[in-house]
Amino acid sequence: MKIKLDENIGKRGKEMLEAAGHEVLTVADQNMCGSSDDSLIAVCTKEGRCLVTLDLGFSNPLLYSPDKHSGVAVLRLPSKASRIDLLTALANLIRILDQSSIVGKLWIVERHRVREYNPDDEPLY
Repeated sequence: MKIKLDENIGKRGKEMLEAAGHEVLTVADQNMCGSSDDSLIAVCTKEGRCLVTLDLGFSNPLLYSPDKHSGVAVLRLPSKASRIDLLTALANLIRILDQSSIVGKLWIVERHRVREYNPDDEPLY
């Protein structure tokens, strides 16, 4: 899987994903730090890369429709998250990437589960 790591995920995240066999570029590698969210997702789409980020703005499917890009994984950590929380969420992402394709999907990745946005789900009300 081709992946782009947002600037809020460090070197250890890149190492973990590469060790799992993924092709990883970071926002910092491409001198894109500070780029707008729209610019970042456009570059990911052009490159055919899934975006992995902590930026909750990307979890809004009305702004970033999953079917229009190569996938977004938003790492959702607890408040006052530790380094272990981040590494556990990344390990969970790696496990799921081995089982399923993220292309055209929005995943919310937590420490112990992954939720996938499905626009066809019926409202709960």
